[in-house]
Amino acid sequence: MKENSKNNHLREIYDDVMLPNYAPAYFVPESAKGSRLWDKDNKEYIDFGGGIAVNSLGHANPDLIDALTKQAQKIWHVSNYLTNESAVKLAQQLTELTFAESVFFSNSGSEANEAAIKIARKYHSSNNSPRSEIVSFEGSFHGRSLLNISLGGTELHKKGFEPLMPGIKHGVFNDIKGLENLISEKTAAVIIEPVQGEAGVYSATQEFMDKLRSLTSIHGALLIVDEVQSGVGRMGSLYGYMHYEIEPDILTSAKGLGGGMPIGATLTTRSIGESMQPGTHGSTFGGNPMACAVADTVLTVVSDKEFLDEVLRKEKLFVKLLNELNEEKSVFSAIRSEGLWIGCDLINEESSKVIDRCYDNGLILVSAGSNCLRLAPALNINDDDIKEGIEILKQVF
Repeated sequence: MKENSKNNHLREIYDDVMLPNYAPAYFVPESAKGSRLWDKDNKEYIDFGGGIAVNSLGHANPDLIDALTKQAQKIWHVSNYLTNESAVKLAQQLTELTFAESVFFSNSGSEANEAAIKIARKYHSSNNSPRSEIVSFEGSFHGRSLLNISLGGTELHKKGFEPLMPGIKHGVFNDIKGLENLISEKTAAVIIEPVQGEAGVYSATQEFMDKLRSLTSIHGALLIVDEVQSGVGRMGSLYGYMHYEIEPDILTSAKGLGGGMPIGATLTTRSIGESMQPGTHGSTFGGNPMACAVADTVLTVVSDKEFLDEVLRKEKLFVKLLNELNEEKSVFSAIRSEGLWIGCDLINEESSKVIDRCYDNGLILVSAGSNCLRLAPALNINDDDIKEGIEILKQVF
């Protein structure tokens, strides 16, 4: 912490009153707009982290502020004893834009994935073919609940929280041959991320996704595509499954869907979803009118083809500039990208130390493990911010 900084007081209180499970930056944000953020000392930062792929339209987006303000002046919360127009409109738009016919709303990606697993098991039970086995993959991340760390492929997230949930098998991501031994008549569902973001932005191959879709169909298992981070334009298509030209049975969405408002959604077909009759599942805040009003606006903006084309153009600009930086500085062993979602493997550097130096120089990044920088900026970040941010990164190295 810097001497006489206005950030210090709040950070000291944070350390005193909050659980120590996070290690936040030494500065405290005061305000933000677009892809720029200012701390309590009015120091400016360019935001390449995007709240970990959440701020899909940047900070203080006027369209989202307008949607939130209008809804806040009408109704905040009603519970699911009543429905509300915002939730209905968002569900309608999600079903019109995707394979889905039915939607369940929650508050986060973890909750969306919990619902997906419950739907899969209930579907088989309702069809007098109870199956409990779930297949996931090494390197995956599905959230922080006990179920989701059991599904995930990171041992660090599991340590100290045992016993974990039974009935889960883990395969090797992108190992086509191994799929034959993973999926059987006992499999209720397979859950997969099209891109493993927490592992460092590793994409599933087309062949792997094709085989996965084929085998789940053959064995009567459901295919759950976890699009909590890859969805809502992040990959340059509205949802990542569209990139592979397959259709899942269940899809989970969160993060960028709310543009900063907490929301999760679990999408499925009517024939699968009808097994979830009244009383089978619920969420006190799921379908909150304000969260849904904002998400409906996000979806309207992001689903536009010209907007998605711009995401892909900006991806090329990012990769070009990062490659030029690497040619000059030789700091990355690999650069991987899927839309505005980029992983850069560091050579002989720890990501946390690089990120701290970035903070010092006015740049916000996130990591994926101990030696990978991850970029997940606002999808509408402008070219000048991209270029200036990469210049800062060059200075850091």
